[in-house]
Amino acid sequence: MLELGIKSLLAYLSGAIIGSLVVGALRGGIDIRQQGSGNAGGTNAMRTQGAAFAFWVMLIDIGKGLFAVSVLPALALPGVAPDAAVDRHWLSIACAAAVVVGHVYPVWHEFRGGKGAATFVGVLLGLQPAALVPMIAVWMLTVMLTGFVGLGTVLAGVTFPAYLMMRGSPPGNALLVLSVVAAVFVAYTHRSNIRRMIGGEEGRARRLWLLRPR
Repeated sequence: MLELGIKSLLAYLSGAIIGSLVVGALRGGIDIRQQGSGNAGGTNAMRTQGAAFAFWVMLIDIGKGLFAVSVLPALALPGVAPDAAVDRHWLSIACAAAVVVGHVYPVWHEFRGGKGAATFVGVLLGLQPAALVPMIAVWMLTVMLTGFVGLGTVLAGVTFPAYLMMRGSPPGNALLVLSVVAAVFVAYTHRSNIRRMIGGEEGRARRLWLLRPR
């Protein structure tokens, strides 16, 4: 279990490297948690700093998710032998969960991070890239119809387990378990967006919102 514990910890610590705060530090100490919605994720980066800033933020946040599932599980660590008792699929799932939690609750940044969506995209690139096609389609359709980015993200998260079940993934499958937990977690991290939508206070992505009032 040593390998599982150490690699999960490393995934969490890499997840705790928040793209917006790294890019902000390189741009003269910008902390987007003090601007806009107060969130450290890509959407708030785009709204407050523009496309170029958000691009690098997304690259970092997606990249660490991809690293956690594509590189870290197979990485040879000094003094840590591969554990034959640990299923390789479940090791990847543990690293996937840890990197997303690290992004949302980063130890380096007072446990105030983003909402985990971009990092989870990186996880999917490593584990199940085909699932991104229906998820992105649902996200785009939702945002174009409603203008709500948060709603699109939550529904895209729900699309992942639905996609796997339609593909015949059996109950207890490691990836299916991750997908259900991730869908619930993404909805939880967007709870403030949901409250604002219900209260009519949530901002909309007007450039993508096709059905907005003229």
